[in-house]
Amino acid sequence: MATTPASQNDLWRQFSTFFYRRPILSLILLLAPPLLWLGVVYLGSLFSMLVQSLFHIDRFTGLVVREITFATYAELFTPANLDVTMRTSGMAAAVTLAAALLAFPLAYYMARYAAGRAKAFLYLAVLLPLWSSYLIRVYAWKLILAKEGIISWFVTRLGLQGVLDWVLGLPVIGGPSLSVSAIGMWLVFVYVWLPYMILPIQAALERVPKSLIEASGDLGARPGQTFRTVILPLAFPGVVAGSIFTFSLTLGDFIIPGTIGNSSYFIGQVVLVQQGTAGNIPLAAAFTVIPMVIMGIYLVIARKLGAFDAL
Repeated sequence: MATTPASQNDLWRQFSTFFYRRPILSLILLLAPPLLWLGVVYLGSLFSMLVQSLFHIDRFTGLVVREITFATYAELFTPANLDVTMRTSGMAAAVTLAAALLAFPLAYYMARYAAGRAKAFLYLAVLLPLWSSYLIRVYAWKLILAKEGIISWFVTRLGLQGVLDWVLGLPVIGGPSLSVSAIGMWLVFVYVWLPYMILPIQAALERVPKSLIEASGDLGARPGQTFRTVILPLAFPGVVAGSIFTFSLTLGDFIIPGTIGNSSYFIGQVVLVQQGTAGNIPLAAAFTVIPMVIMGIYLVIARKLGAFDAL
């Protein structure tokens, strides 16, 4: 017997009434799929990784010994592995600082002065690089930074080749060319992650009431004082949000160090090698814990500084 439109409406009414009278059941059914996905896929894989990091490799057979031990974590404190951690953390800090210094003026202009088409153009300019492939952008920069690339050509035309050679001759950041040096890697990191710093800062500055800035000026504060005491504290959560992106993404990236950098390893490269060709899954898992610990400490410090109070 076919159902009539009236009977279908009655069924839907009974169905909606049933869940309307049981809001807790409705909430459970609504949140169950995403929470199940989060619990099984994300938290499950994270727990599995942490368990794997407590195993170790048998040095004679090369097989994973599934016994709980902290021997793998002890390997993280060897000079070579500490060097990898310090190098990665230093690069992440340098990239975050540079991205914040470059992003803040542009974000401030977008939030306070740009309007209409100008603001739309700036949004497009910030987001446009994200529409292209990550690998294409990295390899394009490898060509730009090469010894025969446009930067070297431009520097030569300006008569500044000696300055470039001096920079490339520095012991830590230098190399045969910009495309095989720490400074070149830093430039690419800043370029790739800069949009992730601009947008959170711009969003935070949008929420700063203009009345507070005007009141600061009316009370006799100079522009610099207004910036330090009003604008910067209120925009600080946006800076922290952007730094979380830039810092964490730099910590885990392995493509840019493998494409632009020299033979010095970063955490992402070590994880890739250890879980790949080396087959040392426990050490790869232990190295993966390092960025998590660093970001956890960073978030605790940011919270104590009040970075999340205005969110």
